[in-house]
Amino acid sequence: MALDKYRKKRNFRVSPEPRGKSPGGKTSSSLYVIQKHRASQLHYDFRLASRGTLLSWAIPKGPSLDPRVKRLAIQVEDHPLEYGGFEGVIPEGEYGGGTVMLWDKGTWTPDEPDVEDALGRGSLKFTLHGKKLRGSWALVRTKGYGGRRKNAWLLIKHRDEYASKKDITQEKPNSVVSRRSLAGIARDGGGDVEKAASGDPSG
Repeated sequence: MALDKYRKKRNFRVSPEPRGKSPGGKTSSSLYVIQKHRASQLHYDFRLASRGTLLSWAIPKGPSLDPRVKRLAIQVEDHPLEYGGFEGVIPEGEYGGGTVMLWDKGTWTPDEPDVEDALGRGSLKFTLHGKKLRGSWALVRTKGYGGRRKNAWLLIKHRDEYASKKDITQEKPNSVVSRRSLAGIARDGGGDVEKAASGDPSG
């Protein structure tokens, strides 16, 4: 099932992450979210709702508003829709242990209705309606690296009114729901504040 891999990796008696409901046939959502995640390394989890789950990619360097910059996005297991509201601390020693921030949130609209077909062809074009990311974007499958060949994509900003050379991850580093930094989320959740702070802009 769609969420089996997600659930097998997590101990919900320890982790505050949502177990999530199994996708139903009538489930529909246009949720888009990016979670800034300071686990073993800082990365950004890019998620698009489709067929009752959140399609998910890990972006090591975070999104770029510059159309000339192509950011590696590694596709990972689907997450439950409920994960789109998660911000907090995953205990150290658990899968993904570290601090999770809701860095951006909104809705998305695919350019073509059959998302699964677009993904199968290796090119998904869409529009984001987020608080930080907006306008036209694309996920394009790439040859990847080593064993990640099948899961490697590129996240690319299209040229439009929302394109920019500014570094959105540095200019707007905090949560869109709580306004907290990673360090603040870790402090409030009993996490590793020093580790979390390493994912916040210095100075």
